[in-house]
Amino acid sequence: MSTSPITEDDLNAFVDHALEPARHAEVVAYLETHPDVARRVAGYCEQREQLRAALAPIAEEPLPPELNLSRLIAERRRPRPARRWAMAVAATLLLSFGGAGGWMLRDMGLPTSRGLETIAQEAADSYRVYAADRNRPVEIRADERPALAQWAASRLGRPVAIPDLAASGYRFMGGRVVPTNHGPAAMFMYDDDKGTRLVMLARPMAIEREGPMSPYSNGDVNGYAWSEGGLGYSLVGPVEAARLHPTADEARRQLKNSV
Repeated sequence: MSTSPITEDDLNAFVDHALEPARHAEVVAYLETHPDVARRVAGYCEQREQLRAALAPIAEEPLPPELNLSRLIAERRRPRPARRWAMAVAATLLLSFGGAGGWMLRDMGLPTSRGLETIAQEAADSYRVYAADRNRPVEIRADERPALAQWAASRLGRPVAIPDLAASGYRFMGGRVVPTNHGPAAMFMYDDDKGTRLVMLARPMAIEREGPMSPYSNGDVNGYAWSEGGLGYSLVGPVEAARLHPTADEARRQLKNSV
């Protein structure tokens, strides 16, 4: 029997394999009855392994000579002017001991391109599941836009703006929250009233830095993905990439201005 509620600290410790056996078993039992949380934790575990794989070659490199501890101690014992330089290097050394920080991250190439490709694929998957549904392609319709935005924000843990693509010829239909391997995502759907639908997906990204507009193509579905303010976005549909690019640019412009 659980002695206390499962917290975010417990989930993070579970991902890091830092729980006591008894608490680990409680978290496992909790995840078995909370599939949404389990999917989110699975995403964290995948990100952890990707990070470890990306940092492995760097971690095996020798520490730079200027960060040698003995040298730093000797510098600290020098007259005051030299000590200032030593203190600066010591600060760098402290950063280097911060797990995934400092020296080990100097060349960290976990490029956002892989994450953008992933969210574009997730958007394409949502498009194939929901766009063809003529009865209930969206769960919350356009006339309930505020409710949809509020629901998406509560599930993603941050506000999510809904672009208006009417100027590009696409009417907003509504949306829903959908599951992905990296946690819940907000899905918004658009229609040109001629049978062509677009899907936009938005969800938090592990790396909160701006990602460039990246093209995506898989079969008859094309699109673009990018990241902004800690969220990843992808706009996809059965439209030629060259024709879809201006619409994706417009969506990004609106989202950037909403931050």
